Amino acid sequence: MARAVTLFTGQWADLPLEQLAQKAADWGYDGLELACWGDHMEVDKAATDKDYCKKQLKILEKNNLQVFAISHHLAGQLVCDLNNDSRSDGFAPANCAGDAEKKRKWAVETMKNAARAAKNLGLKVVNGFTGSSIWHFLYSFPPVTDEMIEEGFKYFAKMWNPILDVYDECGVKFALEVHPTEIAFDIVTAKRALEAIGNRETFGFNFDPSHLHWQMVDPVRFIQEFPDRIYHVHMKDAAVQLDGRAGILASHLNFGDQQRGWDFRSLGHGGVDFEEIIRALNHIGYSGPLSVEWEDCGMEREHGAKEACEFVKNVDFAPSNIVFDAAFDK
Repeated sequence: MARAVTLFTGQWADLPLEQLAQKAADWGYDGLELACWGDHMEVDKAATDKDYCKKQLKILEKNNLQVFAISHHLAGQLVCDLNNDSRSDGFAPANCAGDAEKKRKWAVETMKNAARAAKNLGLKVVNGFTGSSIWHFLYSFPPVTDEMIEEGFKYFAKMWNPILDVYDECGVKFALEVHPTEIAFDIVTAKRALEAIGNRETFGFNFDPSHLHWQMVDPVRFIQEFPDRIYHVHMKDAAVQLDGRAGILASHLNFGDQQRGWDFRSLGHGGVDFEEIIRALNHIGYSGPLSVEWEDCGMEREHGAKEACEFVKNVDFAPSNIVFDAAFDK
């Protein structure tokens, strides 16, 4: 095994960390990527209370688990989301519900605190979302001007540069999970997002092939395009199941509906070519964790989590340190 295999706890926030850590260890994981919801990581507390950080780390240590990153996706979404409507009321404290700008203000501060929390935990990466004020312009009708799109990237820079300043102060990097509804959702928009913030080193990507695959963007090409910006890696699979009746816009159908044109799958049960991804990660020298983000509406999750851990350990391999035909010269 070349890299640590971790489990992202976002889909397991209904379980106390104590319980999940024991399960993850039993399933064979080397660590956890802690979500900043449920009781897994309270970033506003961790930003100032080092004893709390020690307590959370001790839970992992007791189960021989490591942590390489924390993830604050839900709060990050609120920073640039245009509406911050009732769908995201549960992402912020209850006293913010129904107030879009109050949610946004809280989100900016807690995303800064995520950097401080990571520093107190001894970590170098915070994963998350940015939100996007222009995602609803995806299809250009009514007509969308170039200026309207440009304003969206400027707004992203305006909102995120002060947050990233705190990351710089803390020596922590922010890794955006490139994803529909974010300012960057494919290679073209990822480049544009970097340009919008002056290509500052603090901002990079949490590479997740599943969201690229179903959009028909080559995940390997993404790694090749951003070799120095892959700060963290999610292992997640998806299946494109186009049948001539539904498209990749998912037809307003929820995950798990058999009529959808695509869906997430447990690792190894979709269409992502993970061997080529491992080869690409080896090529750029990525040595960080491979973090399983488990989502599959058609499979019992504990079975899936255990199987996914085994899958990643089987598919991962270290790069060669020799050229195979070097022996011919001896």
